[in-house]
Amino acid sequence: MSAPKTNARTAYSGSRRKLVLAFDVGTTFSGISYCILDPGQIPGVKSVTRFPAQETSSGASKIPTIIYYDPEGRVRAVGAEAAQESIYDSAIEGEWYKAEWFKLHLRSKFTSSKNLHESIPDLPPNKTVVDVVADFLSYLLNCASTYIRETYPNGDDLWNSFASATGIGSASSSTQTDGIQFVLSHPNGWEGKEQAQMRQAAVQAKLVPDTTDGHKRVSFVTEGEASLHFAVENGLLASANDGEGIVVVDAGGGTVDVSTYKRSGGKGQKTFEEIAVPKCYFHGSVFVTLAAKDFLRKTLSESPFLDDLDHITACFDKTTKTRFRNAEDPQYVKFGSARDNDADVQIRFGQMRLAGKDVAEFFQPSVDCVVEAVLEQIKAQGSNIRHMVLVGGFGASDWLYQRAKDRLAGKKLTISRPENNVNKAVSDGAISFHLDHYVRTRVSKVTYGCHIHVAYKSNDPEHVKRPQNKFTDADDTLRIKGYFQTVLKKDTQVTEEQEFRHSLTRTSTSATDTALNKAEVSFMCYRGEVKDPKWLDVDADNYTTLFTLSTNSESVPRKTQRTSSGKTFYSVEYEVVILFGLTELQAQLRWFDKGVEKRSAASMIYDS
Repeated sequence: MSAPKTNARTAYSGSRRKLVLAFDVGTTFSGISYCILDPGQIPGVKSVTRFPAQETSSGASKIPTIIYYDPEGRVRAVGAEAAQESIYDSAIEGEWYKAEWFKLHLRSKFTSSKNLHESIPDLPPNKTVVDVVADFLSYLLNCASTYIRETYPNGDDLWNSFASATGIGSASSSTQTDGIQFVLSHPNGWEGKEQAQMRQAAVQAKLVPDTTDGHKRVSFVTEGEASLHFAVENGLLASANDGEGIVVVDAGGGTVDVSTYKRSGGKGQKTFEEIAVPKCYFHGSVFVTLAAKDFLRKTLSESPFLDDLDHITACFDKTTKTRFRNAEDPQYVKFGSARDNDADVQIRFGQMRLAGKDVAEFFQPSVDCVVEAVLEQIKAQGSNIRHMVLVGGFGASDWLYQRAKDRLAGKKLTISRPENNVNKAVSDGAISFHLDHYVRTRVSKVTYGCHIHVAYKSNDPEHVKRPQNKFTDADDTLRIKGYFQTVLKKDTQVTEEQEFRHSLTRTSTSATDTALNKAEVSFMCYRGEVKDPKWLDVDADNYTTLFTLSTNSESVPRKTQRTSSGKTFYSVEYEVVILFGLTELQAQLRWFDKGVEKRSAASMIYDS
């Protein structure tokens, strides 16, 4: 049984009311949590529990992540409405396109997703993944608006006080801020490129204006870190002592996200340090359904019910999968009426009989993933790992939970999961992330660095064997290109305030060279196994450009100098400052003007 919730928050100290909205766009289901920040009041986490066309009258915190588009590309049905049987008929008649599992199109190509594209439904014609995500975010915003308007006294006035402060619902580019802050969660495997696409979708959905201030009102948190916050707030880690390690497993529709933390800060402090690179595996619940579909396709290959494959699979997904608890008992998929029979494939009176051991096989890759991921962390971190928390919609599966618990028995782990509300762990946790901020350090996922030109050394064998890389710079210095300058190594624990600096000097023989007025630096990362990467032509396939930093450098003092031969050249010197310890990378330009430190913001451009 879960421990009671704990809440040691202090009263909100702001001068005016604000709203924080957390959108959890899941592969199969999505949810909304929120917090109204009232001056002088202790904030709490609440959920939107009423959505259009929702089946349960008592309310639920999740809706299907589905959109129907007509042939002209207009949205016709979203969420619970898109799951109605009547909509299915309309979709057939109107030749609508169904967008589902579209979040998986946004995945990082560097995660463990080989051949995944073969399993993901195509996007509707003439729609990008940003378009579809934007439409869904717009729908979630409307759901939040309707819920708050209908739930609170003077709800219209309350909502309008937030919306008018931000320009929401209009094309206004007003830079007024903080009426509504948005927190968007994403799988552990996503990086800056995927975050940039999510922010682009938020702008397209008119959550925020396309301005610097508007962009700042969208923040990101990994599903693993959001789940940690949920676990803390729901008392699941009340028994964790200072220094003990915790593995948080967020088993969702598409991914299984594994994050590892250590409790720190002393007695009574709810602060945590990330102690391992967070992992993201494509073994969520949709892959159980895909395995079942493959099995059913083979089983029904000679049966007239093969034409009902999609419907039978959908029935398995909705009922049989969620209820599965015992591999010794036969399982049933009820899909038709008493007239539907085919004894050869175990179909009687509209339901298909499956052997429990076969259903267990559908789950096996996901069970193996969870267990092996936890064992990997125990091996890497030693006996320090004492707690495991299982959350997420797939984490509600009794079979997944019990099998993982049985196989991890003897590892001296306290294994727990929420008693209720596992489906809203990420959205609730995202609000707690915004309010409480329990994680103070994070671990670098890759080795970060830059491609630079270094002075050529004739006595260095690595330089000598690359004669094709030699060139003479504007200052008449013989240099060699192709060198990778490490800025931050993989597996390094980084605090949020920790700055990493990369010094650069730009030279040119022309005083009007625009390269001196604009700082553009390509930051790279190395994803391979070389411990101390130095040359871009060694294990070249594992170097990728992460982002291009761009900012105006006209304010940086320009030096006029002469070479030993008397040739005039011009140079600027500055540092790129990167903060790697936040949930989203941030960058600045730093230089000195007459001994005084100066800084300016820098934008990071990701290759789309």
